[in-house]
Amino acid sequence: MKGKLPFVMFFAVLASSAYGAGPQPDAVYTFTCSGNKSQRVGPCPNGGSPVALIQGSDGNFYGAAQVSVEEDAATAGGVVFSLTPGGTLTVLHAFVPGPDKNYPDGNRPGTLTQGPDGKLYGYTTSGGGDVCNGGYGVLYRVNTDGSGFQIIRRFSSEGTCGGVRPTPTAMVAGTDGNLYGTIDGNGPPYGSIFKVTPSTGAYEIVLNFNFSTDEGDPSGLTLAPDGTFYGLALGSKPALLFHYTPATGDLTTVVVNFPVFNSLLPSAPASGLVFGPNGNLYGLYQIYAESGIGIFEVAPDGSNLQLFPFYSTIAGGGIPDGLMLASDGNFWMADYNGSDAYGDIVALSPTDGTLLQTLTPFSSSSSVGAYPEVLIQAKDGTLWGSTYELGRASKGHFADGTVFSLNAGLPPR
Repeated sequence: MKGKLPFVMFFAVLASSAYGAGPQPDAVYTFTCSGNKSQRVGPCPNGGSPVALIQGSDGNFYGAAQVSVEEDAATAGGVVFSLTPGGTLTVLHAFVPGPDKNYPDGNRPGTLTQGPDGKLYGYTTSGGGDVCNGGYGVLYRVNTDGSGFQIIRRFSSEGTCGGVRPTPTAMVAGTDGNLYGTIDGNGPPYGSIFKVTPSTGAYEIVLNFNFSTDEGDPSGLTLAPDGTFYGLALGSKPALLFHYTPATGDLTTVVVNFPVFNSLLPSAPASGLVFGPNGNLYGLYQIYAESGIGIFEVAPDGSNLQLFPFYSTIAGGGIPDGLMLASDGNFWMADYNGSDAYGDIVALSPTDGTLLQTLTPFSSSSSVGAYPEVLIQAKDGTLWGSTYELGRASKGHFADGTVFSLNAGLPPR
């Protein structure tokens, strides 16, 4: 990550020390693998390295873990799972190599969405039987009891094995009963918006971006109260805010001029968007060649851009997934590396972007593991999330991530 002003660093250190001893999470489920703890090589029967978590309409939790075996050179496989609030995990679908070792149903699952039909929809980041490098991943759906697994779309390199791997974002349920998402591309087209119709499972590209000669790299879609979608062209320079109307197919874009600091250091959005309590759009931004990250705010028409001071000046380790507006009216977020390289949970003010709370329960020896990937709020107000590695396991096994819960005293949703 990238950082900024000295007083911001001082504030972040104070905030971390002041709030690090706050409410602590509990490990609800620990993914364990067979093998030596120091070598971290072996099979993971119920999966490992969880990267996705949602709460379903039935009150249970559903997620995806990216591996079925940890190996020296690579990790592969993965599972879709269900988890009761009491900690009972069930593998709904396992992604297996197949006879040709090309993972015909996909490999390394990513984010999940529950559709209006109750099914789970997701994608894999590789595999799928394509001739190029074992495949470019698939879109799939499966019932919450594990039955009815179906591949909706196999991604390919569109005729060449040298292209950029198309990567879909999490699907979002629209108010028209369909699911929508984006895929990037090295163009033209420079990314696309796709639609999945739950009644048939049909996949359709409904819009192709064309951001001149620069890569569009569209963020995921953010649903507005009126049923339209907002997003950012993260790879476009300058940044573009786009607005898509499913009912008409109309797309409008507006340039959002993120400022340049010291005449040399451009700032840029680093995440997708979320609506704040005031109806404006919020996201995370970076400054090139500086260590830190902060919140920006912009009106839906692209006006009144505000960049709040960096809440973090810790460098390295990637960008947090994005902001979650919780029931207390503040933003909460899992910070993958955080202040101590093992990750944090932070609360941020939508008013001025300041750091309100930092929780640092993650470490190499913590029962909840390290490197939080995702944070959600359950219907009862508790926070749930997953860590990508570590945790505690019995002798002869090693832990490969957890699902945890945290009671931070927030009201129900």
